[in-house]
Amino acid sequence: MNSPRRAQRIQPAQQGFAAIAAVFLLVVVAAFGAFMVTFSNTQQLNAARDVQGSRAYWAARAGLSWGVARVVAVPACPVSPTVMAVDGFTVTITCATQAYDERGTPRNIFTLNSIATGGGAVGGLAYIERSVTASLEL
Repeated sequence: MNSPRRAQRIQPAQQGFAAIAAVFLLVVVAAFGAFMVTFSNTQQLNAARDVQGSRAYWAARAGLSWGVARVVAVPACPVSPTVMAVDGFTVTITCATQAYDERGTPRNIFTLNSIATGGGAVGGLAYIERSVTASLEL
């Protein structure tokens, strides 16, 4: 007859199986956690860049509005390029004029371009640039 102690004995092939399964499970959970942290950081960076891009766009629009107001007030291009700071961005406004004659009436087409840049050097992680253009006929 077998004693109860001998029946409960673990066979040599089964020893360590639970430890290997636990290590495997731990590695899988750790890899999933690392992926989630990386994914979260990427999402936060993209959201921050989206906000900065919107701010740069509106800074460029402000520069363009300034340029249009100057051209309408005095039908001539302002000094080109004009550089100004708007909300932490460097805004560069350029203007070009093209004159033509419309059935004996002289006309001018003003093309204004406003570029807002910020966040460091070109190619940097935080670099943002937005550009807007407008044409006026006076």
